[in-house]
Amino acid sequence: MGLILLALIAIVAEILTWIFVGKLVGSAWYVFFWFIAAFFIGLNLLRSSSSHIMPQLQQMQLGGQMGNDPQVGKYLARCLSGVLLMIPGLLSDVVALILLIPGMHKLIQNVALSALQKRQQAMMNKMMGGMMGGNNAGAGSPFEDMMRQMQDMQRQQGSSQYQDSSIIDGEAREVTPDSKRIQSPKDRSSQDH
Repeated sequence: MGLILLALIAIVAEILTWIFVGKLVGSAWYVFFWFIAAFFIGLNLLRSSSSHIMPQLQQMQLGGQMGNDPQVGKYLARCLSGVLLMIPGLLSDVVALILLIPGMHKLIQNVALSALQKRQQAMMNKMMGGMMGGNNAGAGSPFEDMMRQMQDMQRQQGSSQYQDSSIIDGEAREVTPDSKRIQSPKDRSSQDH
């Protein structure tokens, strides 16, 4: 209910801002044309930054770790700014421009990582609670050590400077093929004698 109320307040504020700025500049058509221009600017920002950020987001979703690329915050901020510019409204455009300030990039990256970690922890608690008949993983749980080890591994992966996912572990042994020789009809006839 609170989210719906917040969305309605934002819509009303956008409409009132549109009317006020339209009166201020002389015509609401100028504001309308700005919405069209902002839409295409936002679309361009979204397209250019999403190609850089998608591999990072997939890694983040699968492994729970954000890549070590320092440009992630920059591209994530550009993606969010692009989406906000595509939404018709002057207030959302102002928020989009604020997100493009370089100091906001690291903040956005930290917020995204924090939200991901909370989501992952909630998912693990729910999964472990379901395995224990509704009880959360508490004292005496056979899964408590496993959970602690998984969390320690995630922390270690997050603190390591390089993560090489191209290493394949396995065993190899030399195989000598049986040396069978193809015999010609001439060789066969000499063996028969």
